[in-house]
Amino acid sequence: MSLGNKMGAEALGTFWLVFGGCGSAVLAAGIPQLGIGFVGVSLAFGLTVLTMAYAVGHISGGHFNPAVTIGLWVGGRFPAGEIIPYWIAQVVGAVAAAGVLYLIASGKAGFDLAGGFASNGYGEHSPDGYSMIAGLIAEVVLTAFFLIVILGATDGRAPAGFAPIAIGLALVLIHLISIPITNTSVNPARSTGPALFVGGWALAQLWLFWVAPIAGAVIGALVYRFVGNGRESE
Repeated sequence: MSLGNKMGAEALGTFWLVFGGCGSAVLAAGIPQLGIGFVGVSLAFGLTVLTMAYAVGHISGGHFNPAVTIGLWVGGRFPAGEIIPYWIAQVVGAVAAAGVLYLIASGKAGFDLAGGFASNGYGEHSPDGYSMIAGLIAEVVLTAFFLIVILGATDGRAPAGFAPIAIGLALVLIHLISIPITNTSVNPARSTGPALFVGGWALAQLWLFWVAPIAGAVIGALVYRFVGNGRESE
C-alpha cells in the first residue's frame, strides 16, 4: 500500500474512533433513563477500534492513535519515516470527527461547550476530581498495557485473526477503569479533536494527554520486547 493509502485509512479509523467514542459520550451518555452511561461509552470506544481494525487494519495496520504509532516503532514493528505522516492523518481524522460531532450536538437547544464536549482533563476538569498526578499515572500505565496487548495480539506467535477483538476489548477495559479519572485519553489525537473546540482549559491541559500516552506507549513497547525475548515479530 502507498503511504497515501495508509494515511487515508488512519484518518478514517481515527475519525470513527473519535466520532463513535466521543459521540456516545456527548450524545447518548446523559439521556435520562435511556442514557448509556460509562459502560456504554467504554463499549463504544472499544467497538470503534475493533470494527475499523477489521475494516482498514490491513491497509495501515490500524493504529488510529499517535501513541500506538510511536509504540509500534519502539517495538520494532513500524518505520520511523512514517511516524509523522501517520500522526498528521490521525489528528486530521480526530479534528474532522470533532467538527462533525459539534455540528450535530449544537443542533440541540441548550447545548454548551462548557459541558466539556468529551474533552480529557484533570483537577477540576476530571469527571471525579482526580489530580494531575493521578491522571498522569493512569494515562501512562493504561497506555503501557494497551501497547502490551497490541504487540502481543499482533505477534506472529499469537492466534491469527483475533487481534482486533483483543485490542478492542482492552480499550473497553481501559475506559471502564479511567473515565472517572481523566475521561480517558490513551490517545493524543482523540484528546486533540474535542480540545480544539472547547479551547481554554482543554487546550491548557492537552499537554498531559500527549506526554503521558506517548511515555506509556514507549514503556509498554520496551516491556513487551523484554518479555518477548527481544523478538521483533510480524
